[in-house]
Amino acid sequence: MDTSRSYKLSQLTTELHADIIYQSTDFDNVLIYTGDVHRPGLQLAGFFEHFEPTRVQLIGRMESAYMKMQPQGERLRKWEELLDKKIPAIIMCHGAEATEDLIIAAERHDVTILSTNAHTTEIMWDVIRIVKRAVAPSITRHGVLVEVYGIGLFLTGESGVGKSEAAIELLKRGHRLIADDAVEIKVIDVNVLEGTAPELIRHYVELRGIGVIDVRQIFGVGAVKASQNIHLVVNLEQWNESTAYDRLGLLENTINILGVNVATVTIPVKPGRNLAVILEVAAMNQRQKLMGYNAAAEFAKQIDEHFDAVSS
Repeated sequence: MDTSRSYKLSQLTTELHADIIYQSTDFDNVLIYTGDVHRPGLQLAGFFEHFEPTRVQLIGRMESAYMKMQPQGERLRKWEELLDKKIPAIIMCHGAEATEDLIIAAERHDVTILSTNAHTTEIMWDVIRIVKRAVAPSITRHGVLVEVYGIGLFLTGESGVGKSEAAIELLKRGHRLIADDAVEIKVIDVNVLEGTAPELIRHYVELRGIGVIDVRQIFGVGAVKASQNIHLVVNLEQWNESTAYDRLGLLENTINILGVNVATVTIPVKPGRNLAVILEVAAMNQRQKLMGYNAAAEFAKQIDEHFDAVSS
C-alpha cells in the first residue's frame, strides 16, 4: 500500500456531514490511506483472515441486527476484537445506535465512532469517491486542458506554440477551460485520468504580450470547469515541411500517463490554420471513436471494397 498520499479522517467527517459519537484522542491526526471501505460482518463473527485494518469500517442494518442478538458480554468482546486492529474509524449507517459496549470498546482502543442517517450503500460510495480522489496517484504536466463537446483535450507542446491562444479561441466558441500552463493529473479509476488546475492559477490564462487574464471574469462562470477527464492528448508543434504527418488517421497512437494509455495526435501549427476549428473536429472525431465509429477505418474499408470491385 502506498502511504505517500493520505486523507484526514477529520476532513472525511466534515465531507460526510457525519455526527461524532466518540472522538479518538488523535482524531485530527488520523490518516486514511485507501478509498476502499469494508463491512465487517465476517470479522464480527470471528473471521479475520485477509482483513485489511486500514479501511474505514461501515456498520449497516445487518451488522447492527447481528450484534444486538449477541449476549452483552459477547458483544463487548466482539467489538474489542475488531477495534483492537486499530482501524481508522467506524461509521454507523442508517442512524444505527452505537450501543454502550461499542462506546466502551472505542474508548479502550481509542477509535473514532461516527454516525449518519444515510444508507450504507450511499455512504460507501461517498467514502470511495472522496478518498480515492484524494489518494489517487498524481502528476503535474505542462500544458492546457480544455473541454470541447464533452471531450477533455490536453494540449501539449513547446512554449510559444500557441496552446493558450488556442484555448482562448475555444472559449470564445463556447467551450470550457480547466487548466492553463500546469495540469494536475490523477488516476481516478481504471484507465481514467482526471485533470485539474493548481488552486493558485485556477481560472487564469497567460497570453504573451497581454499578460495574465481571469477567464471567469472575462468570459463568465460558464467558461471554466473544476475538473475534466482526459480523452485525447493533442501535441501541437511548428509545421515542419520535412515531417510526414498522418493524413488518414489510421495510426492509433497513445501516450502513457501514470500507467494509463491515452490516445494522442500531433497537429502541426502554421500561420493561416484555424487551430480552434481543427481542435473541435479532433474532439468530435475522438468522441465518435469512443462510441465505436472510426471514420479513417471506414474510409479505408470503402477504398479496399472499391478496388476489390474494380479488380473483379
